[in-house]
Amino acid sequence: QVQLVESGGGLVQPGGSLRLSCVASGSTSRTYTMAWFRQAPGKEREFVAAISWPGGITQYADPVKGRFTISRDNPKNTIYLQMNSPIPEDTATYYCAAPETWSLVPPTTPKEYDYWGQGTQVAVSS
Repeated sequence: QVQLVESGGGLVQPGGSLRLSCVASGSTSRTYTMAWFRQAPGKEREFVAAISWPGGITQYADPVKGRFTISRDNPKNTIYLQMNSPIPEDTATYYCAAPETWSLVPPTTPKEYDYWGQGTQVAVSS
């Protein structure tokens, strides 16, 4: 089993910056790809970004390309999501996720991920 714990959420002004963190524990040898998803009230959970192990391949959803950056610190079993120039549409609960199996290209749909954190809330407002 893998446990994922997110942190770093909060209120941020449009145009500001925020960094989310996700620490993996447990059977961390299974945390190959890791990803961020988000879910706004009344909407489906959507893909944000993913990173392969050890970190050579990244994927981003179109709405966040050029603004968000996913990275990982493997010795710390931690991934990060640097959110630059956020906009109100980025307001959501952000979830960290990891799949059970390895894949060369990180998957981008929720059903392909087996482990989830409890989420951290991000609100973008002036």
